[in-house]
Amino acid sequence: MHTSPCSSQSLTNLRFTNRFTTQLPADPSSENTRRQVYRACYSRVMPVTTTNPQLVAYSREVADLLGLDQEDCTSELFTRVFSGNQLLPGMDAHAMCYGGHQFGNWAGQLGDGRAINLGEIINCQGEHWTLQLKGAGPTPYSRHADGLAVLRSSLREFLCSEAMFHLGVPTTRALSLILTGDTVERDMFYNGHPQEEPGAVVCRLSPSFIRFGNFELFTARGEIDLLKQLADFTIRTHFPHLGRPKPAVYSLWFDEICRLTAELMVHWLRVGFVHGVMNTDNMSILGLTIDYGPYGWLEDYDPTWTPNITDAQGRRYCYGRQPIIAHWNLAQLANALYPLVGETEPFEQSLQKFNRYFEQSWQSMMAGKLGLTVFEPDTDRPLVEDLLHLLAAVETDMTLFFRQLALVPTAMEKQTADRCAPLHIALYQPEQLDSAYQDKLSAWLLRYCNRVRRDGLPDQERQKKMNAINPLYVLRNYLAQLAIEQATDGEYTLVNELLEVLRSPYTEQPGKEQFAEKRPEWARHRPGCSMLSCSS
Repeated sequence: MHTSPCSSQSLTNLRFTNRFTTQLPADPSSENTRRQVYRACYSRVMPVTTTNPQLVAYSREVADLLGLDQEDCTSELFTRVFSGNQLLPGMDAHAMCYGGHQFGNWAGQLGDGRAINLGEIINCQGEHWTLQLKGAGPTPYSRHADGLAVLRSSLREFLCSEAMFHLGVPTTRALSLILTGDTVERDMFYNGHPQEEPGAVVCRLSPSFIRFGNFELFTARGEIDLLKQLADFTIRTHFPHLGRPKPAVYSLWFDEICRLTAELMVHWLRVGFVHGVMNTDNMSILGLTIDYGPYGWLEDYDPTWTPNITDAQGRRYCYGRQPIIAHWNLAQLANALYPLVGETEPFEQSLQKFNRYFEQSWQSMMAGKLGLTVFEPDTDRPLVEDLLHLLAAVETDMTLFFRQLALVPTAMEKQTADRCAPLHIALYQPEQLDSAYQDKLSAWLLRYCNRVRRDGLPDQERQKKMNAINPLYVLRNYLAQLAIEQATDGEYTLVNELLEVLRSPYTEQPGKEQFAEKRPEWARHRPGCSMLSCSS
């Protein structure tokens, strides 16, 4: 959702409300030691001091949300604050306590292991935003980790958060990317070859960072009074339109979470996004994309593709399974919330409605991608299913295919060859186009053109409609990797150029054609361009 910017104010005038820490129970211990934390929603903890923080980039749109201008964002104070070296008056630094299911297995306490919330501000529009540093040091929830982050993962999160926002996908936001001046040891592929890498910190923003796992942990521990306290806080704070918390309202709330999550899954499918690690602790209670780790965009259309090397064998979190996993995760949340309602039927009904919410949203989305006025299930479902089989049969760039499909002429007098020509640019290996495949593609295009003509929409209007929902520019992994390599050498031009291009993902930008090209062959198996790890 796009909002108008606030009037300018300085960093020191940010208004902190800190509802989470003032209304919910804190960890009674102030020791920043790795441990189990009971009967608390969070632990207060300070970010670590870094050696030589240096600003790499910031998002002017997010700065606008906070009422900060260019002078603020390029100031020494900004760099100190959002690298974790200085707290502003009113900040209440803390890490959240939660659990979660990881790859389908209950993992117990997890928590913010490398994220530290600085506090919650209210801007001039009355919007509440929680500011969070990722990579700012250890917390009681870091387990065996150091709580730090490296440049490559931080750059990917920074760029992707803002890219997703401009694509119209519900997401957390990113304000800044700052190098710490320190090095961090990381084993990128967990293969016994660790390296020292540049450390970095991202400042993320969200109305809330509460996850499914926040509720799961309390129920698993039998801390039902805390479960109710957190649920009541969440409803009062983020879902006030549902009414005062009570059993019927808890059911309505879960139903809304199901709807928001279904809509999020459809957005991911629309733009070809694969999250890579859909554990329940990475599922936002607000239906936002959260925790950008080993994500990726489908390049050649493959529903079984996952960017996560940890998931390479099971492919639990591959592109095509994301809606199924979302449903499974919602079932775990339902189990966690059950003590508040005391009966299963409302949850079962909402989980069934998730499928309806998803199907309705998916149909509307696919109609938009194809430039249809409305989705007609009897004819359009087989049309879509046959298209997806065609895309998977040969190596076809998903993003470019739908942009090029908008250029296909639908007039009856046009020859089949004319219709197929715009699509060739989306193919990775043109030699795969044997006569049998070309015949199938031509037959499908004929059906598609006949269907479009039934709507009576001129090609020019159809193209405009399709280009408003099918992006031209997405954050392809190889582009992010090139920016990482450049930034590692101290050059930030590509980071900022990508940030600029991705601000207008649906609009052709003269001189930026290289950012809309399909993945080059050299990037097919290159580290950082194909498979990634959770530390990527």
